[in-house]
Amino acid sequence: MTEYTATTVTRGLGFGEGPRWHEGRLWFSDFYRHGIFSVAPDGSDERLEHAVPTQPSGLGWGSDGSLYFVSMVDHTIRRVANGVETTILDFSAHCGFWANDMVIGTNDVGYVGNFGFDLDTLLHEKGVEGLLADPPPTTNLVVFSLAGEILQVIPDMAFPNGSVITPDGSTLIVGETMTFRLTAFDINPDGTLRNRRTWAQLDFVATDGMCLDAEGQIWLANAMPGVNTCLRVREGGEITDTVTTSQTSFACMLGGDDGRTLYIHTAPSSDRFHIADRTDGHIEVATVAVPRAGRP
Repeated sequence: MTEYTATTVTRGLGFGEGPRWHEGRLWFSDFYRHGIFSVAPDGSDERLEHAVPTQPSGLGWGSDGSLYFVSMVDHTIRRVANGVETTILDFSAHCGFWANDMVIGTNDVGYVGNFGFDLDTLLHEKGVEGLLADPPPTTNLVVFSLAGEILQVIPDMAFPNGSVITPDGSTLIVGETMTFRLTAFDINPDGTLRNRRTWAQLDFVATDGMCLDAEGQIWLANAMPGVNTCLRVREGGEITDTVTTSQTSFACMLGGDDGRTLYIHTAPSSDRFHIADRTDGHIEVATVAVPRAGRP
């Protein structure tokens, strides 16, 4: 196992989410600065790419080059083309609380999750141990086309969070934060899912944003408070590498010219009651051995 230590390259984020390597820059959402931003490979030259008053999360691009993003609080998928924003899908009926992360395949089919419950309020009422002892409601993973059609709804997901698609397009892997599990599905030709199974069962790892590498392993942010690590996981659950961060990690993405720079979004907390009016979020980086693969 290799143990890395991350270096902070960007400060002043509210809460960074959905990092994506796109056209030579790191793109990401910032919940509480209400925008989609990008930075240069070294973390400099931050640009506001698109303002999102309703709070953005997961990002992706369609085959036509348009940007698609999750609007969290109103449970919509939105498209930005030539600077014009349109709503393509309202999936409120399938959400228990805020919408969350998303990944889009090469076939223009997307996969989007949601919290399922008000995480921050329940954490204030019960604490982490109480929340785990009395599990909150599960929710749905929604499969949709970029034309705006819901293709499938997968129930009984325990806070689906972070999703990747293997390079051959055959498998979707989704983190289930509340059960410390990575769950895999086979992807049918039409983008719908089958053969749900456990890809990795972890021990007290709150799986959050993640990405794939060229050896088929997953880098994932461990959002467990106070742990401050990003983990590389092999199918079956073996932790093969770690990155220590300065704050709790919430999402990660491999990028850079050779695909070996691991960009990690960190923050003191994800609790909106404490951080929504602050800018203590960071982007931290570590250079790792194996480059990125798959989607996002």
